[in-house]
Amino acid sequence: MNRKLIVRMLGALLLIEAAAMLPSLIVSLVYGEGDALPILYSILINLLAGSSMSFIPGKDQNSHLRLKEGFIITALGWILLGIFGSVPFMLSGTLPRFEEAFFETVSGLTTTGASVFTQYTFDHACRGILFWRATTHWIGGMGVLVLTLALLPKLTGRTAHLVKAESPGPSLSKLVPKTGATAKILYKIYILLSLLEFVTLLLCGLSPYDSAVHTMATAGTGGFSRYGDSIAHYNSVPVEIAITVFMFMFGVNFALYYKCLIGEKIKAFFHDEEFRWYLIFATAFIILISFLNLDYYQGDFLKSLRYGSFQISSIMSTTGFVTYDYNQWPAASHIIIVIAMLIGSCAGSTAGGIKVIRIIVLSKLSRRNIRATGQPKKMDVIRIDGKAVDEHMLSQIAQFAFMYIALILVGGFIMSLGSNYDIGTNLSASLTCVSNVGPGLGAVGPVENYAGYGIHAKLTASFLMLFGRLELLPLFILFTRSAWHKY
Repeated sequence: MNRKLIVRMLGALLLIEAAAMLPSLIVSLVYGEGDALPILYSILINLLAGSSMSFIPGKDQNSHLRLKEGFIITALGWILLGIFGSVPFMLSGTLPRFEEAFFETVSGLTTTGASVFTQYTFDHACRGILFWRATTHWIGGMGVLVLTLALLPKLTGRTAHLVKAESPGPSLSKLVPKTGATAKILYKIYILLSLLEFVTLLLCGLSPYDSAVHTMATAGTGGFSRYGDSIAHYNSVPVEIAITVFMFMFGVNFALYYKCLIGEKIKAFFHDEEFRWYLIFATAFIILISFLNLDYYQGDFLKSLRYGSFQISSIMSTTGFVTYDYNQWPAASHIIIVIAMLIGSCAGSTAGGIKVIRIIVLSKLSRRNIRATGQPKKMDVIRIDGKAVDEHMLSQIAQFAFMYIALILVGGFIMSLGSNYDIGTNLSASLTCVSNVGPGLGAVGPVENYAGYGIHAKLTASFLMLFGRLELLPLFILFTRSAWHKY
């Protein structure tokens, strides 16, 4: 195992995190609310740890990084980023307990948006700390390792496996032959869309600070807001429409934006089967939930559509912003919300969930198996966008779906130990953590938080979020004995 290269890569990640804290330091100096020193000390801690790991003496054992080592770097890297990223919360006194600071940081980096912030915390948190909290969404959305490869091109010749381990979706297709160039293209698109939303929110009347915080939360599909009541704080239709559109956009495979930019134009989207179904699911859920909530809103369809469309876009993109307490909606609407949490958005986006592409493949696989019952000698080829999906990929997707559901159930059980919450709260908490959604149902609903859980439940939820963001395998591999064998 190439241990020195692994340590050096982990050190590079901490240096990237230190750099990512600099804008928060600037914000804290501008507003002068007393959080500048905690953030500065946090930067220095990251620099010291990252430098000592990045510049260890000696040569690597070899220049080739294997897939297993790429997965180990990914898993350990995200855990380290969560630990060192929690330092500003602890030093500032915003979240002095480690398990809460770690939970909040991991929730930000994995773009989950589950929070232990109470209204008291929001009232006393400094803007520099809240800016760092939102920044974790932005750097975690596209992937910290993808960012590292974009900034450190010398690494890309031997670390393509890192992108595969970190990228959301059942497969990774390079936009261009070189991994580093692909990473740069992805981040250019990411920055362009982020700037576009930032300007849009400014035009909607938000301050530059609020626009920046909510843009980073939307781009990363995370959902951390500056306010305890989230986007409902503004009670603004233009703001809600803008954020609804951008949440949907950030749930789209970024490869489609690249295809659109290089000449395929808008047809690139509608030629893609996953995008078509993503649009169909979102539209169907919005229509369904708008009619299901019609009685609740006393027959006001436009009001029902306003809140329903925002919430479906938020849940399907796994952003987690809220404009209304959907705990009060009918039970049938809760079922739609749970389904949307499970499905999520497109592979290759910043969103979580099982992913639309896997749902398509699983449905086609189920249909093929049903047909084979009557015609056992006939085996149809499953195709996506006209291309055959090999049997190995089908097996991987079926395995992923099983492990995904099993993890939600096991996580819900562990979180229920010693908890006074009901089954709906515990299961939805586990589901939203694995799917990286954030708000769940019951006591962890849209106007609640996770502060009521004990230490073991918060740490469990933190690792469930990591499992979900890294799509299971890197964390599972990390905890296997074979991962640490020399060869």
